[in-house]
Amino acid sequence: MFKKSLTTLALSLVLSVYAQSSMAAPVKNIVLVHGAFVDGSGWDPVARILNKAGYKVSIVQEPQTSLADDVAATRRVLALQSGKSLLVGHSYAGMIISDAGNDPSVAGLVYIAAFQPEQGDSLLSLAKKYPPAAQSITETPDHFLYIKPENFHADFAADLPVKETNLLAQSQVMTAVAAFAAPAGVPAWKTKPSWAVVATQDRAINPELERFMAKRAHSTVTELKGNHAIYASQPEKIAAVIEKAAESLSQ
Repeated sequence: MFKKSLTTLALSLVLSVYAQSSMAAPVKNIVLVHGAFVDGSGWDPVARILNKAGYKVSIVQEPQTSLADDVAATRRVLALQSGKSLLVGHSYAGMIISDAGNDPSVAGLVYIAAFQPEQGDSLLSLAKKYPPAAQSITETPDHFLYIKPENFHADFAADLPVKETNLLAQSQVMTAVAAFAAPAGVPAWKTKPSWAVVATQDRAINPELERFMAKRAHSTVTELKGNHAIYASQPEKIAAVIEKAAESLSQ
């Protein structure tokens, strides 16, 4: 009987160790990637909320010179993290995280009013499926893109104060045409869980395109009434989606 008790105890210990080892490690790293025409500073309100909630937040400042360069910049930040990361992208950054998200350190992806490409899709080819309401993007003679300053508020960030969007319009980060034309490789959402926020009043990306892409990727979808820069105008709601995704990956 004593021998049987020892055997039962040993088995219980083995099962306990197995159960603990099979539990997912908490995902506490959040890597935020901005979209075209802006820099990472727009993530500040979301980052503050996530930092306060105990997450380690990093913000990628990609050069927007090519999709490959922007993916490399994101992987560079991922390499600095300890443990698994949740990768979050807005707008054009959906193209970036779909590639960079294949890194083994990435546990999941969150798309905020963002492109979610299938292999072979480019941002331009996706936009042609469901054209956006805005038609204010202009090309420079050396093939970079920007939004006409007079249209920036209405087309990119109508939910923000005009004073704030005027500064954004004046300090745009121009994006290479080649970045928008580059075809996507095999996207990480095929093998990793994903979440998507659809901005229902988005003029820069057609909300119907956002719905189509999210459905195709089998993403968990949240619809929010707001314009394209919803990450800046509704940071509490965006942070809540990101936190819920991180919590789900940690279970």
